[in-house]
Amino acid sequence: MRPRTVAEVVGQRRILQAGGPIARLLEPGPEGANAGRVSLILWGPPGTGKTTLATLAAAASGDQFVELSAVTAGVKDVRGVIEQAKRDLEFGGRGTVLFIDEVHRFSKTQQDALLPAVENGWVRLIAATTENPSFAVIPPLVSRSLLVPLTPLDDADIGELVDRAVSDPRGIGGAVSLAPAARDQLIRLAGGDARRALTVLEAAAAGAGANTGAGSSSADGAAEVEVGLDDIERAATVAAARYDRGGGQHYDIASALIKSVRGSDVDAALHYLARMVDAGEDPRFIARRLVILASEDIGMADPSALQTAVAAMQAVSFIGMPEARITLAHAVVHLSLAPKSNRAYLAIEAALVDVREGEIGAVPSELRDASTSSARRGDDAGTGYRYPHDEPSGIVPFHYAPAEIGDPVYYRPTGHGAEARWAEQAERIRRGLGRERGSESAGE
Repeated sequence: MRPRTVAEVVGQRRILQAGGPIARLLEPGPEGANAGRVSLILWGPPGTGKTTLATLAAAASGDQFVELSAVTAGVKDVRGVIEQAKRDLEFGGRGTVLFIDEVHRFSKTQQDALLPAVENGWVRLIAATTENPSFAVIPPLVSRSLLVPLTPLDDADIGELVDRAVSDPRGIGGAVSLAPAARDQLIRLAGGDARRALTVLEAAAAGAGANTGAGSSSADGAAEVEVGLDDIERAATVAAARYDRGGGQHYDIASALIKSVRGSDVDAALHYLARMVDAGEDPRFIARRLVILASEDIGMADPSALQTAVAAMQAVSFIGMPEARITLAHAVVHLSLAPKSNRAYLAIEAALVDVREGEIGAVPSELRDASTSSARRGDDAGTGYRYPHDEPSGIVPFHYAPAEIGDPVYYRPTGHGAEARWAEQAERIRRGLGRERGSESAGE
């Protein structure tokens, strides 16, 4: 079912828009051939069309297509392809497209071996990666290539792909029909990955006993076998969860997870986390929500909660599923059981209200930049500033805020968890600064 033309490619509408640079590179005939021997770095999740675009680019230019996987290939393999490409170009006039899948797995030395071939035009490199090329690919290769970011296919794209595979002779050829519930489940389980959708469909059709060869439909053209929800579930080896990644259930369950953590119900939070994981939700989405929650709803009551959430987000990015579910559970448990405070969130919101209403004022001269550039202005920037580290208490009585805004109190700590200690600290410092209003309670 791999697309043979640009018109058959599903998804990636933004980069494949008519007349765009990528579309021209993929057009067969003079248009594609004259678009130049531009090297490409295709960056995107699995099953989004990286290999397809590489093969179409090779076909459009008429070059031969050589594929290497960075998982199994080494420097010797790369140099062998390059030497052959040089001979083909010199003696036969035929170019070579070198497609390297998962190029981020190549070491710096292996990637360096590609540079002369790309620089001299011996090969046209098309590299595919699921990692950010800014970090995973050496800068000289990035600078010599056109970066093409690919996005996961949406539900409509996957639906189109599935329907085509069911009816197309290159696919199942009408040997089965898909029950509506089975189609919906297949789209959901694909998670934007076209390859996964086709793999599960093929396994489900075989599991349902379909004969996917030619002439497998009945005399009236109807499919002999219907693939149902149970067939899809067995093929995907997961149970169906009531969860719609693109609809209300997606947002409802994500909201329920966050509100359960905020409400300190660790068991309910784990339940909703399990439903999201089981339904194939992007673990990075879950991790991002937890990082936001750690600051918004826990804050200074347990400053280590943010460290746990950020560590979980980083771990998810390089571990991946299914192991990342453990890391997410670790974060959910910590954040659920941690004492809660939203006062850091309320503090910045209150400060923003004042700023947006024009409560700004001039920066006190003692706090202005006393660098050479400031001195040229002829003002008294920095004059009179007292260095807190020179004071025994570490605090200099001074009004740091602009005089026009008085003594605002934005941060009003709670007595929850570690924030109780920070409340005492904030009050002591405010008194040291000469701000008697520092004794105001958080509830006022």
